[in-house]
Amino acid sequence: MVTTTTSPRPGGRTAAAAPASPGRIRRRPAWRRAAAPYILIAPVVILLAVFIFYPVGSVFYYSLQYYNPTTPWDNGFAGLDNFRLMFADSLFWTSLVTTAKWVGFQVVFQLILGLGLALLVNEVFRGRGLARALVFSPWAVSGVLTTGIWLLIYNPSTGLFKLLGNMGIGDGTAAPIADPDTAFWATGVAELWRGVPFFAILILAELQSAPKDLYEAANVDGANRWQRFRFVTLPHLKAVIILSTLLRGVWEFNNVDLLYTLTAGGPADVTTTLPLYVSQLATTAQDFGYGSALTTVAFVILLFCSILYLRLSKFNSEKV
Repeated sequence: MVTTTTSPRPGGRTAAAAPASPGRIRRRPAWRRAAAPYILIAPVVILLAVFIFYPVGSVFYYSLQYYNPTTPWDNGFAGLDNFRLMFADSLFWTSLVTTAKWVGFQVVFQLILGLGLALLVNEVFRGRGLARALVFSPWAVSGVLTTGIWLLIYNPSTGLFKLLGNMGIGDGTAAPIADPDTAFWATGVAELWRGVPFFAILILAELQSAPKDLYEAANVDGANRWQRFRFVTLPHLKAVIILSTLLRGVWEFNNVDLLYTLTAGGPADVTTTLPLYVSQLATTAQDFGYGSALTTVAFVILLFCSILYLRLSKFNSEKV
């Protein structure tokens, strides 16, 4: 057997064997480390570009064009002509006023009714689970199905008003969505039925997280039910109310499905909102240039109103 020894060092000590040199750490090039975050977010950016940025950019582009597939010989650059046409379009101004009235009516009453229902089903009582299911169920119904339900209710031959007429209340021949004096409000009631659960769900979720010690302190101080609601519940709900009203306002501004399927903007254009007018221009008149210009104006209005609302409400400030 062969043995190996290390040569002694001066001073009589034996030199220790040199340790094996560790492997060198391979470091990625600096450009790869810098590019890694952009590579990771690239799929999201591509999806946004395809499904959001490109369609929005197309709307802005066509708003400056004459574009009607039925008359291709007239297509071309229009400049600001589509926007100038709005000032002489009486239906544009009528639809804009109708839109403002529709959004105001829906948001205010949906908030009030949703808040009331949320406070009701937040209480402890027998059958609360069933009550919550009934309150939230309209939110699960699509706009077209909601239209079918309310068409049956408003049917002058078999609907609610016929039933009331048989009971001696009214003449039983009322047709709310066919009368220009009542069509807007009848359509609004149908949308209220569908939209109130949205506020009820969000407000109830926020009520569930309300700190119990604040209510206990209010009870100790002798606060009554109204004072507890005003000084404890409402401040706690402020953020969710601001956010929910903003979201619902945007959605109601863009509401098309229920209005289109229930009244198609009639009678006499009393339920024609701006988005519904744009939809009619695109599907019926095929005037995509003017429709894109109206869409651009609607986008600017929504953006301005949203920013103004958030600034005035001081959303996400320290006081919220």
